[in-house]
Parts: sequence; C-alpha cells; structure tokens
Amino acid sequence: MTNFLDEACAAARARTTAAAAVVSLGVLRRRVAGADPPPGLVAALAAPGVTVVAEVKRASPSRGPIAPIPDPAALARSYAEGGAGAVSVLTEPHWFCGSLADVEAVVGAVAIPVLRKDFVVEEYQVWEARASGASAVLLIVAALDDPQLQGLLAAADRAGLDALVEVHDAGEATRAATAHAAAATGRRLVVGVNARDLTSLKVDPDRFAAVVDALPAGALAVAESGVKGPDDVRRLGALGADAVLVGEHVACADDPAVAVRALATAGAQVADASTGAPR
Repeated sequence: MTNFLDEACAAARARTTAAAAVVSLGVLRRRVAGADPPPGLVAALAAPGVTVVAEVKRASPSRGPIAPIPDPAALARSYAEGGAGAVSVLTEPHWFCGSLADVEAVVGAVAIPVLRKDFVVEEYQVWEARASGASAVLLIVAALDDPQLQGLLAAADRAGLDALVEVHDAGEATRAATAHAAAATGRRLVVGVNARDLTSLKVDPDRFAAVVDALPAGALAVAESGVKGPDDVRRLGALGADAVLVGEHVACADDPAVAVRALATAGAQVADASTGAPR
C-alpha cells in the first residue's frame, strides 16, 4: 500500500472502533433485519449503454476543496434528474469531508442506488452502509489482503449489498476475480478501474484500456476518475466500460443536472452503436 492508503486505512479502523463502542455490530444488524432491500447497483450498471454514477464529492487529497455541497440531497436529485443511474457518496471525513449522514440524506432523496465510497476495511463498515440505506460499498483491492477482500465480499452479500471492487492494474483485477469466486456470493462481479495512481494521485487516461482485458467474462466494468465530458464516456464505452464514475466534473458544474445529462446522453449513444443490447 502507499503511505496515503496506509494512513487512510488506519484512520478508518480508528473511526470504526470508536463507532462500534457506541453502537455495536449486533445492533446494526438488528436495525436492518427485515428491512426492504435497497435498489441494486448491479442492475443499474447492467443497463444498456454506459451508466453514469455521479458522485457527491466535497474534497479530495489531490485537489483539496472541490465543492461545498451544503445539501447533498438536492445535488443527488439533480444527478437523478440528469439521468444518473446511481449516486456515489464519499463518507470519509478527513480528506473528502464526507459522512454517513450524507448517505442517509441522498438515500432519502432519490430512488436510484447509492454507493458508500470509503476506505472499507472492517465488516462493521459494511453494516453501517446497509443501516444508512446504501445499495453498495467500495472495496479497494490495494487496501486489503486476499482473505480480507473475500471476507468483505461475503459480508456485503450477507448485508444485502453489492460491492464495487476497485483495482489499478491487471494483477489486482486477477485478485478481485479470485476473491469474488472464493466468496461464492452469487452476485455479479463489479470491478472499478481507477485511473488515479494512489502514489502520485495523478490520473492516467490510458489506465482503463490497460486493465479492462484482464477482467473475467461477465464482470461489469466501471471506469473511475478523469471523466471530464461526453467524449470520455464514448471513448470508455468503446473500450468496454459498462459505467463511468464521475466526481469533480459534475460536483463542480454550474448545473449538475445538465452536466450529467450530457454524459448520460453519450452513454446512451454507446448503446445505440451496439444495437442497444445489454453488456
């Protein structure tokens, strides 16, 4: 792991320990027992064309402050109005200025799936996400060893959540596929190829092309980071992306609904070009 990732994961474990001292894992599980299942992220990403996952993102380690976002629910409604198939919500508080309250606000505002995006290293965080109404959690392969990754995939399934498994190279893609098979959840594998290098924090626009062929047949591919407009959506769709996860471009837009609509329209054009058949 990089130094940044080491620090972020250590901070996540400390937050989890503090949260569990107030509300136990057992209490979280009981809170969601019998609750209706959330809308599925896999179903949204498997729709024809390139699905737009629009992100509620206030800040990042690479850029610092991005957008204040005083009302994440209103922003999420704008995303949905523009045609986003899902919303990603950053809940890490230090570098990204997010919280689980943002997830709860967004879940209450839109009917589309909501991804909890954080440095998930403990099963407790999976159940936090479920109790907050999320549909899925992010699992970063570089932050986890193989038993941890397999265990968290299984935990997500038990909680009724999909998982977006983030990779940065072909080796991590292979690890993601192996852990998913070992977890035997019956859920479809969703792999996010992050173009941002975790060491330099720079975006490599060719990263998706370099990794996508290493994904196993049947996996859904999400291109993360560096999407700045419709041309990127069309390019990534032509390379095999089922979805794009877009943060700064839409969070900073003067009209987020218009910005998302332009991306979603480009994604639909990819479906038209391939006769509209689901990937």
